Amino acid sequence: MKTITIEGQLRSEFGKKATRQIRSEEKVPCVIYGGAETVNFSAPAKAFKNLVYTADFQIAEVKLGAKTYRCVLKDLQFDVVTDELAHIDFMELVEDKAVAVTLPIKLVGQSVGVKAGGKLVSKLKALKVKALPKDLVENIEVNIDNLELNANIRVEDVKIEGIEITNSPRIPIASVVMTRQLRQEEATAEKDAKKK
Repeated sequence: MKTITIEGQLRSEFGKKATRQIRSEEKVPCVIYGGAETVNFSAPAKAFKNLVYTADFQIAEVKLGAKTYRCVLKDLQFDVVTDELAHIDFMELVEDKAVAVTLPIKLVGQSVGVKAGGKLVSKLKALKVKALPKDLVENIEVNIDNLELNANIRVEDVKIEGIEITNSPRIPIASVVMTRQLRQEEATAEKDAKKK
């Protein structure tokens, strides 16, 4: 599991003026909740680059003085005008407390439908899940070996021990569709069969 370390400073002043001051120093105001206490801090905007601008699921280790908090990204706010990062909410990982996160999907294997000339279509990039911190994974691997032509793999087909998927079970994750070339070949074969 990828972990990114972020070093920040605890915030002592709040309100619009204090927040403006933090942003003028190219820092982002943040909050960590979900643990024993709610922690307000700020950190340089560039420290969040590899955490925010990626599709990967990562854990953030936030160092504030002598204390370190293991967290996951919960919510981001961007400035509507400048599009700069304006605020971040983190959820502290507590060992015996399930956390709701979004994990990226990784399709693995070679679909029999693709081998038969079909085209793989990815319909879902990530799954919403609930799990204890110890059960969290970097991504959810979905095996597509048995995915046939004109078939789907749905959310309900994915089972992972210790992880509860909260998306609607009938949503397709991936499907194999017939390509135009394959349709033409089949139509030609049908015409040839009728001629004989």
